[in-house]
Amino acid sequence: MAVGAQFTRPENNGRYDVFHTNCPAREMVDHVTSRWGIWVLISLQTNDLRFFELRDGIQGISEKMLSQTLRGLVDDGLIWRRVEPTTPPQVTYGLTEFGRDVGEPLADLFGRITTRLAARLEA
Repeated sequence: MAVGAQFTRPENNGRYDVFHTNCPAREMVDHVTSRWGIWVLISLQTNDLRFFELRDGIQGISEKMLSQTLRGLVDDGLIWRRVEPTTPPQVTYGLTEFGRDVGEPLADLFGRITTRLAARLEA
């Protein structure tokens, strides 16, 4: 296991030690698994969406939290942001290839949960 300053380089298998407190992947994992990060990634699985479409589609999220979540996911390279020069500006978000790779298993997980939820609630 890498210790000290070695956290900045991946181990021999090409992966970072996510259990190290200073691992650069930890912040990204925190963004993806945050209360709203998961919902944003799942929402963008089928279509690119504008800010208001994300806000309206993810019930309970405030504009402030959506903005913070989007900013973190853009900085992590999981989603892209396109601003169209209109008045007012139209901002569209979509998944990068990396974001799609990370988001697909999350969407699959939630699909499995919702498929089995009815039987679980009836028990």
